[in-house]
Amino acid sequence: MPFLDSGRQRAAILIVLLGAGIAMALAPFATGLIGAVVLYVTLSPLNGLLRRRVGAGLSAGTLTALAVFLVVVPGLSFAGIIVGQAQEMASGVVQSPLLRRLAELRIGEYDVGPRLAGLGENVVSWMGSSAFGLIGTATRLALNLTIAFFGLYFLLLRPEETWELARPYIPFSAENAEKLRQRFRDVTASTMLGTLLIAVVQGLLIALAFWVLDLSSALFWGFVTAIFAILPLVGSGLVWGPGAISLALDGRMPAAIGLAAWGVVVVGMVDNLIRPVVFRRWARIHPIVTLVGAIAGVRYFGILGILIGPLGLSYFFELIRMYREEYVDREKEAEATLALEGEPVGGERRRGGARRDEERRGGAGEGQLG
Repeated sequence: MPFLDSGRQRAAILIVLLGAGIAMALAPFATGLIGAVVLYVTLSPLNGLLRRRVGAGLSAGTLTALAVFLVVVPGLSFAGIIVGQAQEMASGVVQSPLLRRLAELRIGEYDVGPRLAGLGENVVSWMGSSAFGLIGTATRLALNLTIAFFGLYFLLLRPEETWELARPYIPFSAENAEKLRQRFRDVTASTMLGTLLIAVVQGLLIALAFWVLDLSSALFWGFVTAIFAILPLVGSGLVWGPGAISLALDGRMPAAIGLAAWGVVVVGMVDNLIRPVVFRRWARIHPIVTLVGAIAGVRYFGILGILIGPLGLSYFFELIRMYREEYVDREKEAEATLALEGEPVGGERRRGGARRDEERRGGAGEGQLG
């Protein structure tokens, strides 16, 4: 049959090519598109309550404004803190007695101190030269956030219509598609809730510890801890660990030990209490999934990938589980039922049919001989 000799084949090729082109065009905005879905799933229960009281349009507008406030205001505050602290931190690192101590460090016969001190100054210079690159990053982030908020508004405005449009393309039965929809809601809501609780509590605890120990930029490092809090086990340690090391190198050994103990016992206890309750009980998300998803998400989605990555990986495993329930398990149940009823299964059925054909042919031959 000649290639593309039917209208169906030509239509399929055209759809695939157009789909690939659209996917490539939308790839830079994937963060905003996924963010719209995540925000919608998070706010959909509240949207259902408000729609019955104030109407669909006002409910969607109010919740979109709430999302803008909850996302943009903390982001702008964090950016302001970074700008305010950058120059102070840079000058503080250059003039810090810690660099002078590092400059005098020797390991055996090797003078490693001057190299470490020079490396620290180079890092500060690199941070200054890379500041302009943040402008482009901020522009892309602002564009993705705009897409996310517009998408959120229209999803909240017509939720059932959106689901009806997407439902025919889900390769599962209506019952399992609804189960999958509910599981996505549970995974998203629990991830958002657990991440927010852990981030706020751990950020406050680290900021408090840095302030009590008179470490510079306590509020800034509290924000950084809140960002890293998505990473299980190691998240807050990326902040209090270097803080304890700097205290030890500065000769404040009791303070260093106290900060390390605070990080392991108190801050770590928050992670061990909240994460299992929220992630494992409601969404059944293993901490390894969260860690690997966050690392992979940052590579493709930037800072928002810390949240999008674990969600995407969790969705992937949910799809695998649903595929197994829909197709693999049902096929095994059907084969087991046939076996219990005495019906041959698989190859045995085919071999049994062949034997019956041979018997019929043999019986017909005997009748002719008779």
